[in-house]
Amino acid sequence: MTIVEPDDNACDLPSAFFIDSGVGRGGIPTLQNPEFVSGEPGPQNAYLLDTDRVVGFILDGQPMAVPHNILWYHEIVNLDRGTEHVAITYCPLTGSTLGFDRNSIGGQELGVSGLVFMNNLIMFNRGDPESLWPQMLGEAKCKANIGRILDRFPMFEMTWRAWKDLYPQTTVITSDVNISRNYTLYPYGDYELLTNNRYLFAMPDLDERRPAKERILGLPPTKGGEPGIAFSFLALEDTPGSWTVIETIWDGEEVVVFWADVPKGGGVFRPFHPITGERLEFRTTPTQGIEDTTTGTRWSITGQAIEGELLGQRLEPVAETLVAFWGAWAAFHPATRLWEGE
Repeated sequence: MTIVEPDDNACDLPSAFFIDSGVGRGGIPTLQNPEFVSGEPGPQNAYLLDTDRVVGFILDGQPMAVPHNILWYHEIVNLDRGTEHVAITYCPLTGSTLGFDRNSIGGQELGVSGLVFMNNLIMFNRGDPESLWPQMLGEAKCKANIGRILDRFPMFEMTWRAWKDLYPQTTVITSDVNISRNYTLYPYGDYELLTNNRYLFAMPDLDERRPAKERILGLPPTKGGEPGIAFSFLALEDTPGSWTVIETIWDGEEVVVFWADVPKGGGVFRPFHPITGERLEFRTTPTQGIEDTTTGTRWSITGQAIEGELLGQRLEPVAETLVAFWGAWAAFHPATRLWEGE
């Protein structure tokens, strides 16, 4: 482990937690427009179990999935479809999943620098001038353009089975990416276990309100200085029923959290009628899941209307939403509000 001593004039990160991980620049090979195949069972997606976690999203109208199994080894997948240029990113050390709209940096691809900050992946843009971007901040912190923000791209994390059920026409990355890896094997041993409170590199004192490796659904601090909000996965699972709806205020606006126990995932949305802009009221039912009482429409945890008057419409997702380990989230956002149930 080597602590990086940044030039104060070229880096806005405290050196105590700014570390060279030892893998080297490009030592973790990112993927650029890999092949996607049908989600139907077949040899090219046989590495995936129904219980494996995937990152699901809609790109150029097509449902797509990037499994954690791929991201354990590659961390960044750069994708281009039509005018859309995005990066799907996952840091195995902080458990953080974020999507970025690369159009905000002229379509440049993102790479893995080999550096970490508070255990979090530091990305670099493949262009001139180059900046360094801690993934959980999505902000240039070293070299050029310090303070520049990457636009977010909305994604949803859940089990592979759940994503397939929601989007039967989904595609998924093939295991044949011309790089020899065993995508059925998690390469970090017991690192993700809830009983493991250790992080690989130096961290601030951990917030012990939740287990360090518990996943949370997070809304980051706002530009206006309001603290972020973390929704505990375990607390969400402990709420009565299989589905949960939580209404709250974030960045001065009303938002609604959808969650389901079986997929072990959810999302955050602006709770307004996709056509008229009318405020919708939501509730859960024991058998039908999430519905709005305004139109009687049923909604999936990805904000898709799946039955009723608004069938086929979508709620606007809050793109800044991310999933991360609690310990890492609280280290980045020590003033965060924590939701542990009603």
